[in-house]
Amino acid sequence: MSPFWPATDRYRLRVAPSGLALVQDLINTRAIGDYGPDLLLDGAAASAWAADAVSAWSQVSGLPAPPMVLTDRDAGRLRALRGALRALILDERGSGDTQPDAAADFGLSAAGQVQLVPRGTGAQWLASAAWTEVLLSQHASTWQRLKCCREPACGSAFYDHSRNNSGVWHDVKTCGNRANLRSSRARRKTAHA
Repeated sequence: MSPFWPATDRYRLRVAPSGLALVQDLINTRAIGDYGPDLLLDGAAASAWAADAVSAWSQVSGLPAPPMVLTDRDAGRLRALRGALRALILDERGSGDTQPDAAADFGLSAAGQVQLVPRGTGAQWLASAAWTEVLLSQHASTWQRLKCCREPACGSAFYDHSRNNSGVWHDVKTCGNRANLRSSRARRKTAHA
């Protein structure tokens, strides 16, 4: 049975590989159009999202999932983390950006593989897991394929499965068509001016 990623599944997106799907899902907790509310609006909403997302992460990572009971303060910290991860994908980091509030330990899997094991509780544990997955994906050369849709009304995080890593929209049929229609109208308007 494949893991259920609550935020990414609501956009009907293909999921990023391995634990990078946690980062994708965290970014996709944003409220976008008709897809639903912000899943990090408050502690209760964030707890509901985190329970499913951490369970899915546990399935793909093979590491245990801690219980997730988040406060309103945790939800705010996760919204800030979501913004920082999104800025990293979009290469919009400011010079004053702070270091990640994350901690991890080394562990050994049953097969003898060295693992990074997130530490902390609540939002700090989620931050530790997310930054760990960013590090692992950067070393696996999969990080550059995690993108945000260029359609301004969307911006969902998607994993670019194209052969040459050239995708710019999470769905060519919806967001791509909107962008192409706007460009076409702008060209016609310029031609008739």
